Amino acid sequence: MDTVARYINARLPRYTSYPTAPHFTSAVTQESYAGWLSSLSNSQTASLYLHIPFCRSMCWYCGCHTTITRQDEKIIDYLAVLRDEIDLVASQLARPLTVNHLHFGGGTPTIMSPEEFHGLMDLIRQRFSFTENAEIAIEIDPRRLTGEMIMALGNAGVTRASLGVQTLDPLVQKSINRVQDYNQVAAVTEGLRAAGVAGVNFDLIYGLPHQTPESCILTVHQCLELHPDRFAVFGYAHVPDFKKHQRKIDESALADTEERLAQADAIRKTLLEAGYEEIGIDHYALPDDPMAQAQRQGALHRNFQGYTTDASDVLIGLGASAIGRLEQGYVQNEVVLGRYAERIRQGQFATTKGLELTEDDRLRAEIIERLMCDFQVDLGQVCNLHGGDVDGLIQSTSQLQELTADGLIEIEGTVITLPEDSHYLVRNVASAFDAYLEASNRTFSRAV
Repeated sequence: MDTVARYINARLPRYTSYPTAPHFTSAVTQESYAGWLSSLSNSQTASLYLHIPFCRSMCWYCGCHTTITRQDEKIIDYLAVLRDEIDLVASQLARPLTVNHLHFGGGTPTIMSPEEFHGLMDLIRQRFSFTENAEIAIEIDPRRLTGEMIMALGNAGVTRASLGVQTLDPLVQKSINRVQDYNQVAAVTEGLRAAGVAGVNFDLIYGLPHQTPESCILTVHQCLELHPDRFAVFGYAHVPDFKKHQRKIDESALADTEERLAQADAIRKTLLEAGYEEIGIDHYALPDDPMAQAQRQGALHRNFQGYTTDASDVLIGLGASAIGRLEQGYVQNEVVLGRYAERIRQGQFATTKGLELTEDDRLRAEIIERLMCDFQVDLGQVCNLHGGDVDGLIQSTSQLQELTADGLIEIEGTVITLPEDSHYLVRNVASAFDAYLEASNRTFSRAV
């Protein structure tokens, strides 16, 4: 257990991007971003991410960029600025980009009114060209979703909704300031399906205060009664120095390493027994779900929303703190709402930092993504694709020998494979190829 504990307790990125956001710098400017947008070719497809950074109350476990407001005026003002940013992006394009994925994240995206949501969707459809089978997804707090908003989502063509369930244990809910009962989740799930939102995902968290393997299993069983298509299961990242509101959580009620691992394993076994397939390290899907199919076909990807079927090379991030990715690199908007709004109102992009990718970055990003998605990577194949030196890469990655000795990986030729019993430690393996990690002063979440 000592060796396992060492890996489990390591603080590592989730590798939803590489290089990771803490390494972005001000060297990438709004002029950089404008040039990158202008260089997009007519043949490229894109994904859109819209960040709605508002909630009605703070969940104490939250690690997102969000603002608590009870005033609708703040939301209305922000949406006006967001529409201006959409227009600004569209003005840089030679022709409307073809979009195959649109994701609303938060915060609580459904905090806007049905009328505001329809208006935003109408503008997006005017400025961009959607493929026939484009996925339109939105994150939902079941406590805050009205019947009118459910109908608006259906009428606007939303195809997938992710419900923040987290836990259905009343004691745990109270300890994280997020009280919602099963009936709320059930009513929202049934309402969404009736309105035509076919894909419904549930988000769960383990490692919360007062959680036990038994309470995790009970939550999963209750959720299974509603037959969601997918589950996303995340370990709570306790970083009170970074997220001040997490100081309200009773640290003495948090699980130790063994208990935390037991909770994750209890959820995993319950979902597998129910017929779900394990997708990477933190997702589960029914066998006929597109995500499960993508994994079987080696076509699974990973981005800032986690595992995805989205194969687009271009991600346009819209809204305060939103991150985008283009062929040249990453860009991130101002996090502070006032500064974001001021930049956009001046007719400027709100880009505050980013990272221009090197060929080595692209090579390592491909290795890390394949490890995270497939638990296997052919270093020779990736090096051939990116013009890399496979022998030099292996020699410079000093951790490979240690990972092999500890049983986390097996190496045959240039192929690295994680045995099934070490899949949950894939972030540790991916980190061996992270050329930036040692220079990071950021506190990441635990590996499990």
